[in-house]
Order: sequence, then C-alpha cells, then structure tokens
Amino acid sequence: MLFDLHVHTTFSPCSRMTPQEAVEAARALGLAGLCITDHETDGAASVLAQGLREDGLCVVVGMEYATPQGDFLLFSPTGGGIPGLAPGLAAAELLPRVRRAGGVAVAAHPFRPGRETDESVFRDGLCQVMEIANGRNLPEHDLRARALARHYCPTLTGGSDAHSMEEMGRAPTRFFAPVRGPADLVRALNLGLCRPAGSLAALLHA
Repeated sequence: MLFDLHVHTTFSPCSRMTPQEAVEAARALGLAGLCITDHETDGAASVLAQGLREDGLCVVVGMEYATPQGDFLLFSPTGGGIPGLAPGLAAAELLPRVRRAGGVAVAAHPFRPGRETDESVFRDGLCQVMEIANGRNLPEHDLRARALARHYCPTLTGGSDAHSMEEMGRAPTRFFAPVRGPADLVRALNLGLCRPAGSLAALLHA
C-alpha cells in the first residue's frame, strides 16, 4: 500500500491545494492513501471524512507541529491532531504527550536548512520514526537523514511535502499491513511496518 504521508492543503497558509484537490490527486496517482498534515492545524478534518472511502482511498488527517528542536508530523489513532496541545512546545514536552495520547510522531525533513531536528530528540529516545525521503528536499538532506536514522530510528518514512497537486506522490511510503484509517496508520508506524518507496528507495539497499 502506497501512501503520501506529508501533504499540505489550504489550511496551511503556504499551500495552494484544497483538501479535495489533494484527494483527487492521490486518486489519480493510484495511491492507496494520503495523510494531510497542515501546519499547526487539523482543520482538514472538518471538511474530509477520514478512513477508507468508497473509492478505496484511505484519508487520514494529522498535523505538522513546529518545535524549537524540529518539526514533527503528528497522528492520533482517532484522527486529527493530538488534543490539548498549546503551540510552541519543546520537543521534550510534546513527544511524550503524543505517546501518552496513543499517537505517533514522525520527525519531518530533519536536515532541511533552518528546520533541522536536534539530534538529542533521537538520542534521548523521544522519536523513533524519521522521514528520510522528502519530495521537497535536496538529495543530500535525505542522505544525511538516512545516515542518522541508522543509529536511532527503526522506522523510516517518505512523503511529498506537497503544497500543490503537481507535487503529490513524490517519495511515498509503502505499508506492509492494511491501513484503513488513523488507528491502523498509528499502529503500522509504531511497529515499523513501512519503508520509503520514493526516488531514494534504492538507497535503502545500498
């Protein structure tokens, strides 16, 4: 099952793609699912039903949360964001809250200049899922993420980081267990039942 795990819609001020356009693009690409991860909001959940649709596409809404130590894609087993999060939390406060809520966090684009993830997040065991393939990254940023993940993160993902329909589907993630909704997604990420399947996927075998 191929999913695009990192998608921004017009609920993010930087995106020009509506939630419905993201769904249409995912369907046209033949993806099994997509995760909408707008900046600091799960607003797309107000306009999209989550779970497995009649057309076979699985839709999950999470959010991308910025901390001083890096950015994280957050997913709840019930869909939407993690309840009760104030903006601007430190990673050391945010990530345990996500875990206690039964959710999962993915370190997004950990070596993107200006948005790097502090290595202490991984060294201290706060996050064990890392996005090592990002459709908007330069290859060297993804290569550095992959090298760091060897030491700390058993679960690796990819995502397009799309802000337009044309960017959808780059660097998808392949799941090796059925994902029919938010709870399945969280379980698969926590168990490491996935791997990047984008243009850098061959690097996993290098």
